[in-house]
Amino acid sequence: MSVTIRQLHPVFAGEVSGVDMRQPLSAEDVAAIDAGMNEYAVLVFHDQNITDDQQLAFSRNFGALELPGSASNITKAKDRRLGPEMADVSNLDANHGILDRNDRQRMFNLGNLLWHSDSSYRATPAKYSLLSGRQIPAKGGDTEFADMRAAYDALDATTKAEIEDLVCEHSLLYSRGLLGFTGLEAAEKANFKPVRQRLVRTHPVTGRKSLYLSAHIGAILGWPMPEARGFIRDLTEAATEREFVYAHQWRRYDFVMWDNRQTMHRARRFNDTGEARDMRRTTIAGDIQTVEQAA
Repeated sequence: MSVTIRQLHPVFAGEVSGVDMRQPLSAEDVAAIDAGMNEYAVLVFHDQNITDDQQLAFSRNFGALELPGSASNITKAKDRRLGPEMADVSNLDANHGILDRNDRQRMFNLGNLLWHSDSSYRATPAKYSLLSGRQIPAKGGDTEFADMRAAYDALDATTKAEIEDLVCEHSLLYSRGLLGFTGLEAAEKANFKPVRQRLVRTHPVTGRKSLYLSAHIGAILGWPMPEARGFIRDLTEAATEREFVYAHQWRRYDFVMWDNRQTMHRARRFNDTGEARDMRRTTIAGDIQTVEQAA
């Protein structure tokens, strides 16, 4: 069966048929999925009951894997539930038990409830994220995606001109600070040093422009910080209007991949101290910086 994609939302997101991730992909299948990502930015695959190794094999079709490494809040091997090539965005500890309400890892992961782009806090930010839903809560825990291309297109000409050359600083220090998370160690603060990213990105294949927004933004170069944060807040509010947002209601074994260069996303609340939500993410590394970094 060949790959087919059905659009899910008026401006983006597609549902893919004709793919079994337990089997190797043909070159034609990889090309069709890549083309779908360029067009839809978010792709949904249903009924993918896969192993971690199968997820890794599928992901490698689209580029080199980005390792969580020092950017993760889990820095000790004994605390990891999953292998080093996967990001654990679940509410489970290393022994598969539900994290306590006051657990440090849970506190850190609450940042996923904020609108963000994965790894925008890295000098070379991520390309694709690929998320497998292994266990889903009975209610809540949806993932919302916002199309940053459509949001850019909706801006007036004056705002487009104003933001064209702006450069922002991104860091986990900023996004976790929004939630009042102050429990970072000195080594973590060093790992989370701010990086620079353009506010307007141009897609390397389609040439389409998009906003590069994220809760990780804490400053705009050359702007007073209060003014910068207020401006980013206003842009984010406009970019996440319902007309630009696709809300994915998870079913068990759903698999969703998205382009971090063209979208933002956020997780939604659920009873995370009473129900398990087992979500495993692989990430495709980016291959270029959006702007030269500070020395």
